[in-house]
Amino acid sequence: MATTTIAPLEERRLLGIGLVLGAFFMFTGIDTSAKWLGLAGIPALQIVFLRYAIHLGLVSAVHLPERGLALVRTRHLKLQFLRALGLFGATVCNFIAVRYLPLTTTGAVAFTMPLFVCALSVPMLGEPVGWRRWTAVAVGFIGVLIIVQPGTADFHPAVLLSFLGTLSAALYFLLTRRLAGLESAATQQFYVGLFATVALAPFALSNWVWPTQAADWIAFFTVGLAGYIGHQLSTVAHRFAPASVLAPFSYLQIIFMTASSWLIFNQPPEIWLFVGAPIVIASGLYIWLRERKMARISPEPVV
Repeated sequence: MATTTIAPLEERRLLGIGLVLGAFFMFTGIDTSAKWLGLAGIPALQIVFLRYAIHLGLVSAVHLPERGLALVRTRHLKLQFLRALGLFGATVCNFIAVRYLPLTTTGAVAFTMPLFVCALSVPMLGEPVGWRRWTAVAVGFIGVLIIVQPGTADFHPAVLLSFLGTLSAALYFLLTRRLAGLESAATQQFYVGLFATVALAPFALSNWVWPTQAADWIAFFTVGLAGYIGHQLSTVAHRFAPASVLAPFSYLQIIFMTASSWLIFNQPPEIWLFVGAPIVIASGLYIWLRERKMARISPEPVV
């Protein structure tokens, strides 16, 4: 009988940070492919289905021969479902939002994810958050408001979908931390793909549209491949560092997003990005530095 070895949590924060940076590069590939397919006329639900169906196929092809039924065996089905639901909500909201917004804007809104993680880590993980980090959260949110410009002619309602998707992403990352050391990374990724694929299949297949251009076909497969690689890296990263340490590094994704938006879609960043982004990044770096200081004084227990 195949057995599954669950890798334990380890305190190797630099490795976790490196892995999560690779994950955020892959996530940019997901958003870029989704925007490309949306502009090519592929329905939004089909794009989400593609992202998870390809993901599920890759996980099964890579891990089923080695693990067998151990891949699908879980003692935490409820947590697996909630984790998958968090990522599913983030994907649906984001894939719709990128149809109407530049990648730099959706990337900037994603900056709020560490702020949500910091706030939600108190009730969900029992991680203490002091007044200094709460202040950093507030300052970071002000920076995001500068970027998205609510109440002006440049504001698009799709930004609200981006915020909702970012909240869902924060729940996903926190539940990833909860499952780290309890379930294997492969099992976690299997259930992420399974739940979304089964839920979307009836809607996506009833209104299927095939790509017509070579570039569309590349994006067609990349949206799932980048998802598998990115979330595999993210899942492993959470073995080596807490969610509250990894989350601020999502800010660096704006570099990847800006390059993609400018070079692929000819949408250069607005001036407000250069005003608000440094504020948000500074708040995130402060949270990270505060985490490091607290870790030296009172190391976080491995749970």
